Amino acid sequence: MDRVIQSRPAPEAATLIGQGKVDELAAAVKSGDVDVVVFDQDLSPTQQRNLEKALATKVIDRTQLILDIFASRARTREGRLQVELAQLSYLLPRLTGRGIAMSRLGGGIGTRGPGETQLETDRRRISKRIKKIEDDLEHVRSGRALHRQRRNAVPLATLALAGYTNAGKSTLFNRLTQSAVLADAKMFATLDPTVRPLILPSRRRVLLSDTVGFIRNLPTTVVKAFRATLEEVNEAALVLHVVDASAPAAAGHTAHVLKVLEEIGAAAIPQILILNKIDRLETGAADGAALRQRLLGHGGEHEAIRVAAVSATTGEGIAALLAAIDEVLPLDPLIRTRLEIEAGDGATLAMLHEFGRVLDLRYAGDRVQVEVEIPESLDQRLKGGNKIHRSVENSVEKPR
Repeated sequence: MDRVIQSRPAPEAATLIGQGKVDELAAAVKSGDVDVVVFDQDLSPTQQRNLEKALATKVIDRTQLILDIFASRARTREGRLQVELAQLSYLLPRLTGRGIAMSRLGGGIGTRGPGETQLETDRRRISKRIKKIEDDLEHVRSGRALHRQRRNAVPLATLALAGYTNAGKSTLFNRLTQSAVLADAKMFATLDPTVRPLILPSRRRVLLSDTVGFIRNLPTTVVKAFRATLEEVNEAALVLHVVDASAPAAAGHTAHVLKVLEEIGAAAIPQILILNKIDRLETGAADGAALRQRLLGHGGEHEAIRVAAVSATTGEGIAALLAAIDEVLPLDPLIRTRLEIEAGDGATLAMLHEFGRVLDLRYAGDRVQVEVEIPESLDQRLKGGNKIHRSVENSVEKPR
């Protein structure tokens, strides 16, 4: 219906905006029969109550709007629990009661005063529900950690798609993995991380993870809802940073995502900047070097970032992107080593046969001596196993 912006030296403690703007907004609400007023900034509980009283309509802030969007997008049990936890944490300090009118009187000597108010009852119930959700989330996260541990037991690198919301990550994910995850021109259409296998031109098999999009000024109450996504990004061997090259604010979106990656400790992970939606650019404007200069500038700390221009919708540039992934993703060379394993450790023996080449196998009592060529990543994981004794190890200059 309308959009109002106010510039002032400092926010008003009672209403965020000045009294004149409040009166102006109240007149606009009344004349336009407005149902809700949204503030693109966090409101304190007092400010929200004062504004609802002055405007005589529902008032929500940026955080509440994002939480509502999250609630409609969550599909998995973990996503729903995290969104509910964020909503309850946001609601708890904003509860209002009706004071003495809602109190209950207790019976017996010395209990004629006001009893527990409805406000206190609601707070107690919400606090109990928050504790229950936190306990449930710990069980869900332990299950997710187990799945990640099983994935890590297999020598497969994980690639994580990251980027600003609505940059086209899910469409690119579907194009690369031939999947059919939800891809929609909506904010936070993907809330729960999805992992699918991907075969590179070198025939290497990797895992690709689709994650939720970032946004500027992310409210602190919804950071927990990003926890699963942030874990996927931090565990990745390569980050595919997708940016909508046709967006007017593409440079700002790129800078914001780079800042978030740095904040979560993922800045050191190798990265490819994917310039998506080049089919929407004018002819000649899809030059990779020019787009790189516009988004990253000259030189600086981001000089090592590779750039690939693609269109996830038409498939343009996908082959070049896969070739770039093959070049940037470190090779997994073979290591020739001699291992001693307990005779009953069939799981490790099966893993050596499945992911390596057994050159020699001898039984000596309750031990098995195995000479094997295995990928370096699997060798690194076996180093921590107390059931394995390594007697000889030689590096072989031979790519997998």
